[in-house]
Amino acid sequence: MLERFEVRFAGAGGQGVILAGIILGEAAVIYEGRNATQVQSYGPEARGGASKSEVVISDLEIDYPEVTSPDVIVALTQEAVDKHSFDLKRGGIIIADDFFVRKLPEVEGKIFHLPIVKSSVNNFGTPLFANIIALGVLCALIENIVSKASLEQAILSRVPQGTEDKNLRAFNIGYEMGKGVAGSEHEPA
Repeated sequence: MLERFEVRFAGAGGQGVILAGIILGEAAVIYEGRNATQVQSYGPEARGGASKSEVVISDLEIDYPEVTSPDVIVALTQEAVDKHSFDLKRGGIIIADDFFVRKLPEVEGKIFHLPIVKSSVNNFGTPLFANIIALGVLCALIENIVSKASLEQAILSRVPQGTEDKNLRAFNIGYEMGKGVAGSEHEPA
């Protein structure tokens, strides 16, 4: 029984971290039958300001909806890593983009420094699919919590019409990237 699993997505406005959190929460609730909460915050800027989305997943009733000690942090900018990695659960995971995140934090957990934005640009000509690639990486690492099939269904129900194929492709690129690093660990210098 899953008591409480916490995920924090953080980045800049326009990177889709809020959508990623919504998709994860919906996959857990609608397709896995678990309880989940999703809260979000963003700066006053429409694009470029700090943005975060937090998801709590549990088989039990969730008495506090916000993340207090994340099991996983997905960070797409340096500011996100600097601001949000301090409370990572001991033994937790940070998934950090290697284009925007240059300096990794010292944490008691695993850090996966991956080409998330680069993969989006290389495969789609735009960084706009980085959030879905990051979601794929996350899925590969926590598939026992929310399955690949559940996340794929939630993606299809949430992304803009006409972008379903690209989003599923992006998700699978991230999933394969995550499978490639599962079991490995980066030790920050």
